[in-house]
Amino acid sequence: MDQKYFERFFQYLKRGTSPFHVVIESVEMLEQAGFQPLELKQAWSVEPGGKYYMVHHGSALIAFTVGKKVYYRQPLRIAASHGDFPGLRIKTHPEMTEEGYQKLNVEMYGGAIRNTWLDRPLSVSGRVALRSKDVLKPEIRYVDYQRPVLTIPNLAVHINREINKGIELDLQTDMLPIFGIDLKENEEQHKNQDCEKKKSEFFMESLAQLLQVEKEDILDFELSIYNMDEPMFVGYGKEFISAPRLDNLTSSYAILQSVISQERLKGINMAVIFDHEEVGSSTKQGAGSVLLPMVLEKIYDSLGISRTVFLESLSEALLLSVDVAHGFHPNYGGKYDVTNKPVLGKGVCIKEACSQSYATDCEAIAIVQQMCEKGGAAYQKSVNRSGGGGGSTLGAIAGALIPTNIIDLGVPLLAMHSARELMGSADQLAVQKLMDVFFSI
Repeated sequence: MDQKYFERFFQYLKRGTSPFHVVIESVEMLEQAGFQPLELKQAWSVEPGGKYYMVHHGSALIAFTVGKKVYYRQPLRIAASHGDFPGLRIKTHPEMTEEGYQKLNVEMYGGAIRNTWLDRPLSVSGRVALRSKDVLKPEIRYVDYQRPVLTIPNLAVHINREINKGIELDLQTDMLPIFGIDLKENEEQHKNQDCEKKKSEFFMESLAQLLQVEKEDILDFELSIYNMDEPMFVGYGKEFISAPRLDNLTSSYAILQSVISQERLKGINMAVIFDHEEVGSSTKQGAGSVLLPMVLEKIYDSLGISRTVFLESLSEALLLSVDVAHGFHPNYGGKYDVTNKPVLGKGVCIKEACSQSYATDCEAIAIVQQMCEKGGAAYQKSVNRSGGGGGSTLGAIAGALIPTNIIDLGVPLLAMHSARELMGSADQLAVQKLMDVFFSI
């Protein structure tokens, strides 16, 4: 087992606490490797042999390298993942109080398994917009409390006798995290029940204190609640990794590592981390936008390659949609396909669906199989149970905008969309080997 690799991987999982912090951590990796920043709004001067990255609206990232030789029909390799994950987001005007308990009003982002967020040490991270001198350019700051400031406790079995029969959790009432308790405020409220008590802004005050700004200068925020549980190996032989945010930081980490380490004499290698995959991808930072085609066109234009040749090159490009897959759960065998049962620890999952919810065809799959064999990466195939369903990916969405060979693949997970998910340790190394081959041939 590559101890140093997993130490860096665990660090990435721990620091990627919001889509913005996934980008921040990724940029740090890229800059250490000599990648230069670009901005979409500016003219680009892309050079042969160069390494570049671009951040889009804070939560999407595109990094690419250019081969030392530029010529007609550049080979193009794109690997795409996403940096968002299901969970809770804090609403505006979030403060609520009851008998002195300080609670936050939240909403659900994506399709999280709600009960897994109960009884966890939770924290807050994201970005905040502050008042500025230029009305059109508010000051943007990134924050992470980096300590467990929230929790959502279960109701005791003695009070809820039916809990083990299955309880539906109401998002507006049952999933409100507790921030703290103000005993003084509670005492004052009981002393004078008839007085109109001013609404406390305890959370906004804490946010202002963290940012060292006046509370009135905070105009808006995008803040995620995240699970502070540590990533760790599980199983007698450390066969598994249990951690928050495996969907989809497993993929983001692998494609970044490979685009940093693999150099080809010719062609363009690109790693993309989109946002908003968990809510449909149809945003300016998502795979359903024209962001990727725009960036590709800017690259080719900067290299002096005509738009006609650029469009022709897309037909020969390869795009990997790297996202997690549903691993076989031994306690629920009837939920899976009868002949395709991807098991944790047995390699990368190549995902197939005739409905094209996964963007694959036999030619593209054959290409990936041969890449896996070339790189010594174990692989298996995944097909959903007939009559059942699986999650969607960004592959089919991106494929509607870039008509090239696209393959959906990723590591298999158990407890997908839980506050803490489970993967096979060996599978992370397998997807890393595949990505290394993908960007080297």
